[in-house]
Order: sequence, then C-alpha cells, then structure tokens
Amino acid sequence: MATTNDIKNGVVLSLDGQLWSVIEFQHVKPGKGGAFVRTKLRNVRSGKVVDKTFNAGTKIDFATVDRRDYSYLYQDGENYVFMDTSDYDQVTVPGVTVGDAANYMLEGTEVQIAMYEGEALSVELPPSVVLEVTYTEPGLQGDRSSAGTKSATLETGFEIQVPLFLENNTKVKVDTRSGDYLGRINE
Repeated sequence: MATTNDIKNGVVLSLDGQLWSVIEFQHVKPGKGGAFVRTKLRNVRSGKVVDKTFNAGTKIDFATVDRRDYSYLYQDGENYVFMDTSDYDQVTVPGVTVGDAANYMLEGTEVQIAMYEGEALSVELPPSVVLEVTYTEPGLQGDRSSAGTKSATLETGFEIQVPLFLENNTKVKVDTRSGDYLGRINE
C-alpha cells in the first residue's frame, strides 16, 4: 500500500476495481487547511479522462504493470501480434488496445507494451519513427518548406501533412504522438 506522496506521471492506480493511469499530478499546500494532491487520470481500458483530488498521505493501491519491449510482427484480422524481444514469446493484442499506434507500425517496429495480469493495457511507440512516403502530389519548381503543406500517404497507409517540396519515395521522420512531419531523412 502506497500513499499519494508516491504518485508520479505514468503510474497505474487501482481505484474502485478499475485501472487508472496518471497523466498529470500536482501537490498543493494551501495557506489554510491540509495539503492535497490534484490528479488527472485516464481509464486504462476506456480512455476516459477524469480529475480526482486526494488528501495528502492517503493510502492508494498501485497496480503492478509490467512494461516490456516487443517487436511488431503482423496483423491478424482485428488483432496485432508482437514478439517479446527477450524470450521470443508471442502475444496477441486487440486492435482497440493498439489504437492509433497502428498508423506508425511496420514489421519489426520496436514498441513497449504495458501488461497487467496477462492483459495488454497499452502499446507505446518511440517518440518518432521513419516512414516512406508512398504517394503525394508532385511538387512544383520553387516550392519551399515555408510555402505550405500537402497531403502525403505513408507506407503504413496513414496520411499526414508534409511540405510542398517532398516527393514520392522520400523517407520522413514522423512524431508518433501528434502525427506531425518532423523532417526528411537523407540516405
């Protein structure tokens, strides 16, 4: 049993039989009254975000979540299959758990999966990935990066906005948190 003093971003709490991940927290010590901890929590299964306040020093349950490195293998219908990079065990994760991460995953993509009692809670990608542009409208002579953007389809099938000068078969770096173009990769 831990207390509210042990709360950090990313930890998973077990409250009322549900798992909640801490997105933000703030210890508050007002001039009058007792200290408290203000948190923003995301339900691990439904994705619902709520604000919750705890009195300082309150005992809370931390869920033991095992985060391990996996390599993406293939998609099997609605599910995704990953391989544990340490013991080569395979795990099947439902598409709803993978969520938007599927937009950035190719075979062999390294991810981190949070597991709780044998159930996958989330799939976490690296902050950025390198993907190839498979289709975009041709650029015109004189197009510059500050002139604007156009749509481009990546090799995963996901569409992002890129500068006008980019062409097909160009490798680009993409932010996996926002889907933003970060730059092209020269090989």
